[in-house]
Amino acid sequence: MTTAICAPPLREKWPLWWKLSLAAALLLVVILVIAIGWLFYAGVGVWGIDWPVVWGFAIINYVWWIAIASGGTFISALFYLAEVEWRNALNRIAETITIFAAACAALYPILHLGRPWLFYWLFPYPNVMTVWPQFRSPLLWDFVAILTYVVASILFWYFGLVPDLATMRDKAVAPHKRRFYGVLALGFRGSENAWRYYHVGYGLLAALMAPLVISVHSIVGLDFAGAATLGWHSTLFPPFFVFGALLSGFAAVMLLAIPVRRLLGLEDFITGRHFDILGKLLLTSSLCVGYAYLMEAFTTFYGPDAAEKRLFVNKVTGELAPIYWATILFNVLTPQLMWWRRIRLNEILVVLVSLAVIVGMWCERYVIVVMSLRRTHLPSAWGGYTPTLWDWLTLFGTIGLFIAGLLIAIRLLPTVSMFEMREVILRNARRDR
Repeated sequence: MTTAICAPPLREKWPLWWKLSLAAALLLVVILVIAIGWLFYAGVGVWGIDWPVVWGFAIINYVWWIAIASGGTFISALFYLAEVEWRNALNRIAETITIFAAACAALYPILHLGRPWLFYWLFPYPNVMTVWPQFRSPLLWDFVAILTYVVASILFWYFGLVPDLATMRDKAVAPHKRRFYGVLALGFRGSENAWRYYHVGYGLLAALMAPLVISVHSIVGLDFAGAATLGWHSTLFPPFFVFGALLSGFAAVMLLAIPVRRLLGLEDFITGRHFDILGKLLLTSSLCVGYAYLMEAFTTFYGPDAAEKRLFVNKVTGELAPIYWATILFNVLTPQLMWWRRIRLNEILVVLVSLAVIVGMWCERYVIVVMSLRRTHLPSAWGGYTPTLWDWLTLFGTIGLFIAGLLIAIRLLPTVSMFEMREVILRNARRDR
């Protein structure tokens, strides 16, 4: 097991698929750099935002990325506390998804500031002007939440890598690789004391991350629920956003685990049982999201606000209705295929369902942000929203950044947690005796 998992990172030459994928991802990163550079030069007017839709792709993509990140943390942290053995083969992939998805999400609130080079003003730091941040602002909530989440996610991800980095150090033949992994392993030697303290520290980090993943996305929901805007002022939003985070996170893990296991030869460790369980979790999350959609319609027509009712009717019958119905199709109806085990074990269908969910969650964010802002309480203040080329280039650029990060991670680091797999093997061996 150790040799098979160590082989891909220790390989001197990598196949053509990895080089071509990285080249395509880096091309998108270059496009992202150009789009950000033009934004810095010309201002946020290059985006399609305007009154009344002052939140556009920046907030749509921010919520979308942070949801993908949150689902990965749910698998790696909460299932660790529940002592679920099957997560040991997937937690490294889930944690890596969390790191790079959170990094992509962190870009958008800064870029959306208008003067992003002054982003440090969001810190409550002492200054001679005594100009403190507005603690009632959702922008500050976003900043604190994502900063806490990114720092904690990096610590959790790196701490889980330390024993495997020590294994890579001992397995490496090339001197430069031995030095590289030796520095990253922080002198870990696998002594009894080291393991005892390690398990305590890892458990504490997991106990921190499990509630953090729920609180972070609840804060994202409160960003919307705290505003007196049509379609947002709802106590349903915090749990609704958590359900959506789980749905998109499970879909992202399934979408990436299938090509990773095939291309790196990890079929013995990431098996059909994992996709069977993840398919059930995806189905459960989809049912929760569907319930949230149903309650949104119920509370709208049960309440007395005529503007809310008019907004909902516009969602389902207006010019942007195809986006709303695409959300229902991809997030609620398509995952119902996961009721059948044969489909959960079909890799092609799993990839298609997972991809549909990822697209559907993006459409959901578009519905929440754009459809509510373009129809305010006053008909005289109604407006429209059309994303520009720079909106799309920034979105595709962050997708390239995410893919490039994943490719570099699987090139340098073990994709499956070896020390946790060893514990499972030893535990099963004792049980068999």
